[in-house]
Amino acid sequence: MIMKRTIAAVLMTVATVALAGCETQSESQQRATTGALIGGAGGALVGQALGGNTASTVVGAAGGALLGAVIGQSTTPQPRGQQLCRYRDRNNGNIYTAPCDDRYYRRQY
Repeated sequence: MIMKRTIAAVLMTVATVALAGCETQSESQQRATTGALIGGAGGALVGQALGGNTASTVVGAAGGALLGAVIGQSTTPQPRGQQLCRYRDRNNGNIYTAPCDDRYYRRQY
């Protein structure tokens, strides 16, 4: 009984510290962290279901955490004015990137 209470107290402390650390992170970092947590949990479940042993669970958790972090970070929306668009030069046909203009934001591209 005492062991269960100790484990519960440790888990609550870890969760509190983890959530408090999110306050100082940027949105991109928060999304990467959330993606890693969700991906790791999902990967662990899939690894356990497929392999049925500890090694497959650990590999699934690591792979899921990596994939979740990459997807979470890459799907962070950029603030207006910081997004880059591709443009084609009308004179020579070269393609270049530059900050998006108002046509992009009004969906008139």
